[in-house]
Amino acid sequence: MPRPRTIKPFIPLRISGVGAYLPPKLLTNDDLAQFLDTSDEWIRTRTGIRTRHILSPEEVPAEMGIRAAEKALAMAKRNPADIEFLLVATNMPEEPIPGTAPYIAQGLGLEKTPFADITAGCAGFVYALALAGALIQTGVVGKALVIGTEALSRFVNWQDRATCVLFGDGAGAVVVEAAPGPAGILGVALRGDATKLDLLRIEAGGVRLPASAETVRTGKHFLQMEGKGLFRAAVRMMAEATRAAAVQAGLRLTDIDWVIPHQANLRIIEALVKRLRLPPEKVVVNIDRVANTSTASIPIALEELVRDGKVESGQILALTAFGAGACYGTVILRW
Repeated sequence: MPRPRTIKPFIPLRISGVGAYLPPKLLTNDDLAQFLDTSDEWIRTRTGIRTRHILSPEEVPAEMGIRAAEKALAMAKRNPADIEFLLVATNMPEEPIPGTAPYIAQGLGLEKTPFADITAGCAGFVYALALAGALIQTGVVGKALVIGTEALSRFVNWQDRATCVLFGDGAGAVVVEAAPGPAGILGVALRGDATKLDLLRIEAGGVRLPASAETVRTGKHFLQMEGKGLFRAAVRMMAEATRAAAVQAGLRLTDIDWVIPHQANLRIIEALVKRLRLPPEKVVVNIDRVANTSTASIPIALEELVRDGKVESGQILALTAFGAGACYGTVILRW
């Protein structure tokens, strides 16, 4: 017998608006094959990716977050002045100091609203959403804007086919509001495993290894990835976090209507589906069109799901991600 969906959320809230932005420049696998030793078939069979959106040199990265936020605010029928906290998840900030959040706040006209950047690898949006929920639960804020935005195309080595074919640029945003009722966060599982910190990293540019002529010459500002280790860890960790969040929520995995995983690699998503014994039709996949947009991948996929009219009131969604650090986690919510 299926369980009744009357479980009370431990954080009553609603996502009142979603928005996404993808740069207009489209880069296909065939385009990559013009300057890389690769092919459309090689990339598709190993990653599931066909196309990705890439920032042009003249485009300002923070503008992606601003555009996504404007769309989310419009759907929520809220003005920027209504927002009481801005959380921006990103791996590579606009500048090391002051980061990305103040640029987005400035672009939205948020004069007095507090803001912060969240760095938790590709799991950053899940972490930020959980933190926004905690702020709402404790009464610190009533309305928050959570953004995932990434422009990793500027930090990949475009001669390294193992990494540059994987990533795309983009941003996604949600407006989260306190709203007593059946909707809200049902379960949260945030995890970390620092033994995996070498799996995905950019070595230079921080205080451990500041930028120098030598770090530039040796390519230490490019994203580096240990693919096989990342695959094994990602599947296991997202499965673990999803099960833990479901237990906290008092749900079976079969109670979940939609699973929105971080879009890292189609093989990772397929292995996660198999490990959790999920029906593939319940799992949102858009990596073929947008590639791995890191912190932006889950809100971009969520926006697409909502825009297509596939999410119904009362449905249960599981957002799960794994990223550098290693940080990983799942948030389960009722729409």
